Amino acid sequence: MSVITEMQDTIDQLIDYRRGILAADESTGTIAKRFADVGIDSTEENRRAYRTLLLSAEGAGDAIAGVILYEETLGQAADDGTPLPELAAARGIIPGIKVDKGKGPLPGAPGDMITYGLDGLAERLETYKAQGARFTKWREVYPITDHNPTRLGLEANAEMLARYAAVCQSVGVVPIVEPEVLIDGDHSMARSATVNEQVWHSVFHALHQHGVLLEYMILKPSMVTPGKSAARATPAQVAELTLQTLRRTVPAAVPGINFLSGGQSPDEATANLNALNQFHDKTPWQLGFSFARALQEPAMSAWRGDPANVPAAQGAFLERARLNCLAMQGEYQASMET
Repeated sequence: MSVITEMQDTIDQLIDYRRGILAADESTGTIAKRFADVGIDSTEENRRAYRTLLLSAEGAGDAIAGVILYEETLGQAADDGTPLPELAAARGIIPGIKVDKGKGPLPGAPGDMITYGLDGLAERLETYKAQGARFTKWREVYPITDHNPTRLGLEANAEMLARYAAVCQSVGVVPIVEPEVLIDGDHSMARSATVNEQVWHSVFHALHQHGVLLEYMILKPSMVTPGKSAARATPAQVAELTLQTLRRTVPAAVPGINFLSGGQSPDEATANLNALNQFHDKTPWQLGFSFARALQEPAMSAWRGDPANVPAAQGAFLERARLNCLAMQGEYQASMET
């Protein structure tokens, strides 16, 4: 099978206009913080049990087309010994893997960040493929201040995303390209739109320079929202500016845009996704979700590390996923929240 055939098969299954992608790829440090919020110890066993809970939920494949896993999870197994990637695949959920190695300050650009992990990526991808992963994710982050992101920050982060995507496609793995514009701060909607436009323009310029085939990638961007310390925007306002910015920067060849939730509450992220899909017939892309906390927060709160709570946690997860699938059709209503 050629790499193009491999990637087309993966895209066909991930982009089906009714399901989204679960981001269950929190690093050990990130999931420890989220566990601590609900009183769970972040042991390897608890992380395994929690992610098994999500992937073993009956009916999860009706709402989830793919799952992004952390490297630790890719090698773990369910209670009956089934590797977690196989557990996901048995439910019609394609396993993927986060491949970046975290971030740090970008020298020469105070306030900007850069992500690590390109060294040895091609070799790691072959190992991940053998474990069942068919797509990947790499995240670059962009803080917003009066002077960030800088020109260097824009160019350096775009270069990393493009190099990562090119390596992935060379071995037949679909890359999810995630340029996350952070919600931290008190910046306005207009400032957010300006920065997102700069970010997405620089990313697609770099992807073109590196020969990345846009038909075999997925974009995972932020929605255009004001800073979390500023006044909230309505879903209609978020949809209007997000779509305006996407149309200015993202080529029609990209098959799917799966938004990150980026600090939004579960119901806020769903309402904004629904508003975006009120205009789905006026865009060339599928507009879906690749949420982490906004999909998992209710389930994690219901579970709290207690095996007796697994059915309730799975129910909370499936309900949140169902509501987001309705939002992909523009059919979600706030009255559906329980």
